[in-house]
Amino acid sequence: MFPDYRIKHFPIAVWMLFVSVLPRMLLAQNSKKINDNSQAWTSINTLATIDKHWALIGDFHIRRNAFMHEPGFYFIRTGAAWYCRKDLFVALGYGHMWLATNIRDHYIYAGENRLYQQLQYHARTGRIGFTQRIRNEQRWQQKIVNGQKTGYERFSDRIRYLFSVSIPIFKDVHWPELVIADEVAVQFGREIIYNRFDQNRFFIGIRQKLSQQLSFDFGYLYQYQQKYTPHEVDENQILRLFFYYQPRLRN
Repeated sequence: MFPDYRIKHFPIAVWMLFVSVLPRMLLAQNSKKINDNSQAWTSINTLATIDKHWALIGDFHIRRNAFMHEPGFYFIRTGAAWYCRKDLFVALGYGHMWLATNIRDHYIYAGENRLYQQLQYHARTGRIGFTQRIRNEQRWQQKIVNGQKTGYERFSDRIRYLFSVSIPIFKDVHWPELVIADEVAVQFGREIIYNRFDQNRFFIGIRQKLSQQLSFDFGYLYQYQQKYTPHEVDENQILRLFFYYQPRLRN
């Protein structure tokens, strides 16, 4: 028998969808240049448990522009996490991004060094899972002017808040869960003038468990991002595939 479909959790989905399109509604009231982009984004996100308190973080991301035809960025993140409780951990670490810029049909990559501090909480109400994450990032981004690296960097401090909910829409636990998430980012710095509100990301898709240690989510990500200039924004329509690997290094 095909598993039962659960409709009663749809109000959560509707509310998060409204929050995600709010920037677009506000944008419609202003005259701004909109850059529409189609992208593909994949990653492997690792949280390797050492003991009941400590874990190691290791992520690798690739994002492509023009769906998959042009480079977007490459990103690595490392770090260490300490579990205050089973459902709550703090983390800190380092990340590096290589951001592609198209200069007369060839690409140069601007580097970005990033330190981060993170607090993450996960809970369940019945079978519904909730994740909240606050991440603070200090970012040093290489400046590129007229297609040339200047040797200077732009510093910003960015604060990100993520709220994610996973809803088991089928009774059979082997079937995928519905995942809805929204993340808002604001940033500060001497050169951050017009884009203190950095971006909003809304994701809807499915999460599938492959084993006790490996799972993935797959779906649609909408990203609204304010550029450094006051009258220009990016609207990115992204096909996203993230893998999550959570091994235990010690039994």
